Amino acid sequence: MWLFLCPCIAPALAVNGPSLLPQIEQDPQQDEEQSPEQASGLLDSILWMAAPKKRRTIEVNRTRRRDERKLVKVKKNIEPCPECGHLKQTHILCGFCYAKICKETGLIRQQIKEMEGGPLRAPTVETVVLYEGETLSEQEDGKRIVERSRKRPAWFRN
Repeated sequence: MWLFLCPCIAPALAVNGPSLLPQIEQDPQQDEEQSPEQASGLLDSILWMAAPKKRRTIEVNRTRRRDERKLVKVKKNIEPCPECGHLKQTHILCGFCYAKICKETGLIRQQIKEMEGGPLRAPTVETVVLYEGETLSEQEDGKRIVERSRKRPAWFRN
């Protein structure tokens, strides 16, 4: 009763159940017309889900889990990488070589960032990476040149 006197305290529990709320008195004729099946209650707001009729046996569970479609397929397209010798799939880049390429391109990007002072100052021309002992060709005239002070790796071709 004191909850109604203090408007600053909100109810701690909200229930979606029309049978819990106080109802207005109805005519006795309407009560007779309304059957027990139509009476609304607390369980009307619950979503009922299907339940299995019988328990699955261990054998059925294991055969379902070990189905041929769920097993890992044996890969027959594995070969050694021609560059480093690590095993890789055919027509897929070797993971070890990919890590080396990512490291080298990261160093090149870092050098470009130091040259230009930021990504927003980059020119709109193509970039050419020159390693130690390489010279510019006529096709590379007018392009941005990044010079590396090391020999070009065998796996990092032009």
